Amino acid sequence: MLKYHHLGIPTSGPRDGEEYPPGFMVHVRPSDMNQCGIEWMRFEPDCPLPELVKTVPHVAFEVDDLHRELVGKEILIAPNRPSQGVKVAFVVSDSAPVEFLQFDER
Repeated sequence: MLKYHHLGIPTSGPRDGEEYPPGFMVHVRPSDMNQCGIEWMRFEPDCPLPELVKTVPHVAFEVDDLHRELVGKEILIAPNRPSQGVKVAFVVSDSAPVEFLQFDER
């Protein structure tokens, strides 16, 4: 089951409340800072993430089983753990990036 989590929007300017997760070369203003779940992402010039993620907004969904959601899809960013308690992956859907998040037991 897909459950809306956030909308990620690339930006070139800094935002209040940005965080800098280690190893990703991206500044993120978390989606829980507003009621609609908007996540702002500002990338370092040499950020190795795919250009599609750096230039096109993405929608993110919480899923129960990340690996099951990836079956048969074009994987853009392989499953990884950007922070404790969450596993994520990006796929391409209709030429747009889509993020899936699986949270550890809450």
